[in-house]
Amino acid sequence: MGGLQEALDFIPKYTGLTPVTFFTVVALVLAIYYLITSMFPPPPMKAPPVVLPLPPPVQLGEVSLEELAAYDGSDPQKPLLMAIKAQIYDVSQSRVFYGPGGPYALFAGKDASRALAKMSFEECDLTGDIEGLSPYELDALTDWEYKFMSKYVKVGVVKPSAPKSVEKEAPPAGSEGTKSEVPVESDAPIETETEKVGEAEPTATDPVL
Repeated sequence: MGGLQEALDFIPKYTGLTPVTFFTVVALVLAIYYLITSMFPPPPMKAPPVVLPLPPPVQLGEVSLEELAAYDGSDPQKPLLMAIKAQIYDVSQSRVFYGPGGPYALFAGKDASRALAKMSFEECDLTGDIEGLSPYELDALTDWEYKFMSKYVKVGVVKPSAPKSVEKEAPPAGSEGTKSEVPVESDAPIETETEKVGEAEPTATDPVL
């Protein structure tokens, strides 16, 4: 009770009001506050965005690079795919990185092995060709491969490109090997049968002059 009495003694000392008047003023202020707030209902709370669960990865099997390009994130109804060393992974769960507008969006829908090994964003490096890479770059590519294997689901492989066959061209008409033999004219005189008979050697029955 001593503490309460001291508090009541402080009210007139610091406010100049009696305790009854002080608590009456406090009650009126609270009533006015609740009255005003009841006249203006609070704004409706925004519902948090609904995040739909990702569909399970679909196994594609063996696809070509042209078919893989359709999964670059431009169609939100399709999974987001990316390949490393011809192995295709579903990276839909990291759409913020590999989807449109992400820092690695240009790797989606491609085999970006060379670009990942070199950490390059050049168009010429967006390929699965790793020939000529340094040992350091190959180690970096292996690290990327292990990361993808542990985090994402493998859904297919890139179909190897068919080697370009070199067709032999047929030799043009009139070239060597197709020329027909043309008889060559000769300046030597052609002997007739009668001249040959006249020039025959004499026989034993011919008279000797």
